[in-house]
Amino acid sequence: MKKKNLLAYAFIALMFGGMGAYVGLSKNKAGPQTTSAAPGVTGPVQALFAQSMADAAGKTQALGQWRGKAMIVNFWAPWCAPCVDEMPELSALQREMAGKNLQIIGIGIDSPANIAQFAGKFKIDYPVYVAGLEGTNLSRLFGNTAGGLPYTVLIGADGQVKKTYLGRLKFAELRADLSTL
Repeated sequence: MKKKNLLAYAFIALMFGGMGAYVGLSKNKAGPQTTSAAPGVTGPVQALFAQSMADAAGKTQALGQWRGKAMIVNFWAPWCAPCVDEMPELSALQREMAGKNLQIIGIGIDSPANIAQFAGKFKIDYPVYVAGLEGTNLSRLFGNTAGGLPYTVLIGADGQVKKTYLGRLKFAELRADLSTL
């Protein structure tokens, strides 16, 4: 019975994910919108650093505070099973890299209440921000044309996108990519 319920939940999650991707693509046929970026801002990293978002506690933070650091930017949602599955490994990586010039941040594609509830329930060792559905547009600037989750971006300390990953991270691959920074 439990396996049957799990399959039903997985089917429903996939159905909602597909509907979200369809709505997102149909709204953006003219291309990604950068309405939340500062005027004159070009490029996805500059658009990211021009953002201010609430953290899981509701305090607004400027993402530009991470400028000059290598970054792993993880677009995720609490309802996305692969997103949730990779968070403990991202937390472990953040702890391991403490004191090094690397920062992991999570950009949540959901409501502030859902992100706060999720963050309160699970220990996440890196900053988590609330982007709502606008986070999907931001991820599209980084090449996530389908709007799929999880979507992760590796940014060098020089502010250049080094690599993007769609789907659950393969941490051996990520570690190998980190070693080239």
